[in-house]
Amino acid sequence: MLLLDYTNFNKSSMKESLGAPEYSYWFVRQAFRHLLARLGTHISITDPAEEVDVIYNAARARGEPCVFLPFTAPNRTPLGQTCPTIPVFAWEYDTLPDESWGANPAEDWTYVLRRTGMAITHCSYAEKAVKRSMGDNFPIWVIPAPMFDKHKRASLDSKGWHKPFDLTVEGGLAIDVGAIDLTWFRPERPPIDGLGVLRALEATSLDPRRKPQVVSLGGVIYTAVFNPHDGRKNWQDLLTGFVWAFRETPTATLIVKLTRFDVEQGVAPVLQLLSLLGPFACRVVLIHGLLSDEAYRGLIDCTSYAVNTSYGEGQCLPLMEYMSAGRPVVAPDHTAMQDYVSPDNAFVIKSTPKLTHWPHDQRVVKRCMHHHISFEDLVGRYRASYRVARDDPGRYAQMSEAAVKSLRSFCSDEVVTAQLRDVVKHVGRLGAGVERAAST
Repeated sequence: MLLLDYTNFNKSSMKESLGAPEYSYWFVRQAFRHLLARLGTHISITDPAEEVDVIYNAARARGEPCVFLPFTAPNRTPLGQTCPTIPVFAWEYDTLPDESWGANPAEDWTYVLRRTGMAITHCSYAEKAVKRSMGDNFPIWVIPAPMFDKHKRASLDSKGWHKPFDLTVEGGLAIDVGAIDLTWFRPERPPIDGLGVLRALEATSLDPRRKPQVVSLGGVIYTAVFNPHDGRKNWQDLLTGFVWAFRETPTATLIVKLTRFDVEQGVAPVLQLLSLLGPFACRVVLIHGLLSDEAYRGLIDCTSYAVNTSYGEGQCLPLMEYMSAGRPVVAPDHTAMQDYVSPDNAFVIKSTPKLTHWPHDQRVVKRCMHHHISFEDLVGRYRASYRVARDDPGRYAQMSEAAVKSLRSFCSDEVVTAQLRDVVKHVGRLGAGVERAAST
């Protein structure tokens, strides 16, 4: 079988596109590619209109099945190909967009899915939303990105409490918030003052003669990965809750890995918020930019807990990465996270559904639910997790093992390959049906 994959981003554009809408589809496609190559002949597509049906018609003439897998949201899925098309998309709301707006029929995702006739999504929450709109018999597979095998560790050596050590940050800019004057980012200061500081820091980080930064760390280390311009991430509560919980605790550190291509847009909003929180003894370290693979692995390895406070997730690659490496989490268990977050591997934050709008709907009409966390419970989960990391290594080790077990059963290569084989079999049956119909 030929498996054609596509996304709107490519490797050369990713550094400039980091944090752009739907940029994570590129990372998801990258995660799947080695498994697609196991199941058939894998071909990457750059121009669907020009390439897909040429390849498909040649394959059909040989009697070889072929399927097109665009890793895109349905409203961005290329349509019009003869080749069987299966959009692979993430979704974190309880309803599917089923209305068109802006004279674009593709904004109605049910229109697109009726055209494709099948789909792949990454969590059971999204599957339920699709079936509410498309019916229980609509062919949709829940297949998460295969993150486990890439991020598992040869030995389970995660630690809650860390003796002092140095973290090397290669490929990014690290800002130890306690080492800068936050008053530069206060609302009463002209914005140009703080932005000038950031530009100077970025210029230094881009100097090819500069050695990688080294950050000294220790104690209990929390890590969060987010784009501050993604309103779904609710990062303001994440930061504020951390400072509120650990204002007088110098051995608590929050590392924030920012996924935004522009240093001003990526870092300034976070520093502006921190400037309003008053003095605090806990540490906050911001890391901006695309880290090298080795540096990112080091970041995971030094982490005690990964943190998430979002309103909704379509799968949440960072949590899956950290948990695969044996890191427990502080996170809610709503939307996609309910597939792998549990009290065994997480300090689960309470959350409540609230009415909202689909994020790409410029009309801002209320059509779906997202989930607000309890700030009080977040503070409590931070403090409880700190106590376990510091005082109860046995329980921490159990949570670490539970994280690995959960992610192995959810997104290991073995599990995802078996799920993809079901898709391949389905497409093969469709192809056989088309050929029989054509011959009669």
